[in-house]
Parts: sequence; C-alpha cells; structure tokens
Amino acid sequence: MTVLACVLLILLAGVPVQAEERPASRPEPHAILRALEDAFTAVADRVTPAVVNVSTVPKRPTGGPHGESPERFREFFGEEFYERYFKRRPRDDARASGSGVIVDPKGYILTNNHVIENADEIIVRLSDSRKFPARLIGHDPKTDLAVLKIEAPAPLPTAELGDSDRLRVGQWAIAIGNPFGLDRTVTVGIISATARTHVGVATYENFIQTDASINPGNSGGPLLNLDGRVVGINTAIVASGQGIGFSIPINQARDVMRQLIAQGRVVRGWLGIVIQDVTDELAQTFGVRERQGVLVADVMKGGPAEAAGLRPGDIVVELGGDTIREVPELQRRVAAVAPGQTVALTIVRDRRRLPVSVEVGEMPTEEPAQAAVRGADEFGLTVEPLPADHALRLDLPAGGVVVTTVSPGSAAEKAGLRRGDVIVELNRRPVTDAPAFYGALAALRPGESTLLYVHRPAGGGRNEYVVLERTKQP
Repeated sequence: MTVLACVLLILLAGVPVQAEERPASRPEPHAILRALEDAFTAVADRVTPAVVNVSTVPKRPTGGPHGESPERFREFFGEEFYERYFKRRPRDDARASGSGVIVDPKGYILTNNHVIENADEIIVRLSDSRKFPARLIGHDPKTDLAVLKIEAPAPLPTAELGDSDRLRVGQWAIAIGNPFGLDRTVTVGIISATARTHVGVATYENFIQTDASINPGNSGGPLLNLDGRVVGINTAIVASGQGIGFSIPINQARDVMRQLIAQGRVVRGWLGIVIQDVTDELAQTFGVRERQGVLVADVMKGGPAEAAGLRPGDIVVELGGDTIREVPELQRRVAAVAPGQTVALTIVRDRRRLPVSVEVGEMPTEEPAQAAVRGADEFGLTVEPLPADHALRLDLPAGGVVVTTVSPGSAAEKAGLRRGDVIVELNRRPVTDAPAFYGALAALRPGESTLLYVHRPAGGGRNEYVVLERTKQP
C-alpha cells in the first residue's frame, strides 16, 4: 500500500466504532480509497493519449563576422555573448525535450515557450509513438506559452479545458508529462496555492502552486482536476525544494492561445509607466500602508499615463474600483484591458486620493511579434540589444543593437551589413532597443530606404553609414 493510501486510510478510519453503531449510509474506508483510485486511473486513461512529447533541435549560427572563425567574435563581445550566439554544438547532441497537450482535434498543441525557444526543428511524438513535424503558430514569452500545430490524417485525441478560476487550495491535482524523458508519467498531489507571483520565470505571473511531482521535461504538460479537465500548464519548479511546482492557469493560457491562433501575437493593454512594489520604507515616505498600491517610478514619454497626467511618485491603489496591492496584479489587470478602452484609477499623490481616467494603449512588443518578424525577414536580418558592458567596451555610450544574422541575398546583405555589426543610429536617431528598430523598418514602404550608422568592431573598429532599402513589390 502506498504512503498516500496509508494516510488516507488512517484519516478515513478515524476512531473505531462497533459495526452496529456505524450509520448504514457511511461508506467503508476501502470503498472511498477504491473510488479515489478509480478517479485517478480514469483521468490517466482518458488524458494520457492527448499528452505529447515535444523535441527540438536548436538553431545554430554559422561563421563569425566577415566569415571569420566564431572565436574572433569572442574577442570583441566577450565569452557570454559568444556562448549565447556563436558557439557551435554537435547537432545530434542538441536535442531537448518537454511536454505538450493536444487541445484541438485539428492538431493544436499547448506547451511552454521555453520548450521550443530558439528551435530550428520541432518534433511531436504521440502516445502511440507516431511522430509529426510541428509548426510554431505563435509564442508569448511574457507568459511562457506557445502554440504548435501538427497535421495528422485523422482527428487527434484531446484534453478538455477546465476553469482555473474555480480552483480551491487543497483539492486534488494530477500532472502528466515526460520528466527526464520518462514518457507519460502521472503524478498526484494537491493544489497548494493559487495566484502565486514573484516566481521569476515570466512577466505575467499568476501561478497555481502544486505538490504533484513536476520535474524537468514536465514543462508544457497538463495539470488536471479529478474530472480530467486541464486546469493548468506545468511550467516551473523550485530547484532547491521538493513538492513545489508551478502551473499557468488554463484560463490565462486559453486567452493567450486564442490570440496566437487568430493573429500570431498577443495584444495587451498598456499604461506606459514603470512601477514598483511599495515596501515598508516607501510606504512611510508616501503616506500609505505597505502592500497598498504600486508606486509609479517613471512615466514614459507620449504614453497613455502621461496624457492622463500621471507623475512619478504617484501610487496606484485602485483600478476599476478594485484594490491594487502589488505590481503583478496591476500588470495583469491592465494587460487584460482592450486598447482604446478607458479605465478609472485611484491614485495617492501627496497623501491625497485622486481619481484619474486613462485611455489604455496597446503595449509595444518587447521582442519582434509575428508581424515584426515577417517584416524583419523582408530585410533579411535579426538584431539583439547590445549589453551595457559591451557598449562600454566598444566606447558606445548610446548603446545600439547588434546584428546576429544576415540572410544571403537579402536587402541587409546588399547594404553591406554583417553579423557582429552594431547599429547605432537609424535616420540620425539613436537605436537603443530591438523593438524600436524593427518597428522603424516595418514602417518603411516598398522601395523606401533608411540610413543606418554602423559600428564595426572587427578589423580594429570603425564607423560607417549604410543605406538599407525595402525591396519593391513585384
């Protein structure tokens, strides 16, 4: 008998009583355990066919700047950047694996973004050992979710999605996945907590915590209730602890999935403010209680908050009449508002409560969305932010973005751009982040060109201007 069964037997048996004194309607402990066991096996039997193994082969770069050995790149940008972008690894040893769950008979699969991140190939293996190449429909690093699609000759088994808003601490939880490559492993525990934040694995955190055993390889697999419905997507563990795993609530995952399938990206509301939690010391300074609201540290130029009159030092204590206590809560609430809608905030300014109405804008993407990637593909290059220490090393106080790939025959190659170039300016304006750079390229019309100011670390380091033209449509 398992430890769980022993514990349940002790709890259910209680103080022994005489047979004639036990109410006739009271079930025997053995019957209760049998019913619970049947529930676990029924969930495993029904859902396991919908749980898949996700294998990936990461992209690997070829060559260095100017066709040189990649080791030359290490000389200019340091070991960390070299390891991330340019170190070669044997192709056969590069495979990684995680889990996923089929949520539509047409072949749509929910998994984690970190399972498929930077993948050159994605292979999905079903419970019947069939393998299919998977297409990435979209991914959302802010929630660590991704949607894949496989093409099968017949409808696929699916898992039914539940309602994570109705979860209660203490109810049963069942996890299915592929920990350490052990396919379709089923583990059982309880819901330990809900609405966990500050875990440090995603921008928008609202995790379900569970003690159902989750290990490397479980990522992307389902967390289920006793009805066999998916209530979460398993995502993270506490490496130094036991019985502490985290899942993305399925209601949140469902919304992200719908947007990724419909438009390839997730649209979120945005206020244009930099915020931080109110500590005990800050609370005394600003005249509020600790964990009462979030502090506005900065207001972005031209953003919705600036237009509404918000200032650094304001404390947002309510949104739509509901109390705001911490940063993740405000982030989630604002992100869920459709751009263009007006929200009512209550702020504390100079120890006085004030109402403020803000028309929510659309959050700029912090990385190229699907549309932006398509625009970047037209020019044939990708870029990444230049780390601050590398900028100092290259004597580029304004920073820039470093070119990480240039496609043969592309507009970028024709302009003379090379991997390792640092783009410092675009049309005489500083370039400080990748999203702004991609956005400026996307704004160009076919046949239009833009002036780039480029720093070339290789060859002793030099600066020059290049003209990048958007290809005319045929």
